[in-house]
Amino acid sequence: MFFHSFIHSFIFIVMLVSSYIYLRNLRFHAYHGVMEQERIVGNGYVVNLRAKYSVEQAMVTDDIYDTLNYANMFEVISQEMSVPSNLIERVAYRIGDRLFRKFPRIEAIDIDVRKLNPPIAADSDGAGVELHLINKR
Repeated sequence: MFFHSFIHSFIFIVMLVSSYIYLRNLRFHAYHGVMEQERIVGNGYVVNLRAKYSVEQAMVTDDIYDTLNYANMFEVISQEMSVPSNLIERVAYRIGDRLFRKFPRIEAIDIDVRKLNPPIAADSDGAGVELHLINKR
């Protein structure tokens, strides 16, 4: 009886401070870039995204409808990566904007988009952009 009371009390003293849902190292082949060759041949890209989103209800219910489904997030990211743009800054912004519109309970997004083989004369792991966006809706 004591143990049951202890566990029951413990559950109520746990408080969620913040929570994030993330997708890491998503790989795409896409046609972004200012140079004509980038639009013809394409390039490899890696996308990382972290969305601030309360999972408080899902922690209790264990129900997918009480959280942000990362498969649905991936679908949005994939669709936006398939739309050619001159700048990856624009691509990252479009991804964030669409996620905020589709999932208005997202509070903030950290996203980075990296071009794996940028057209520069350097041996590197890529070049990219990182955005920190807040949902003002």
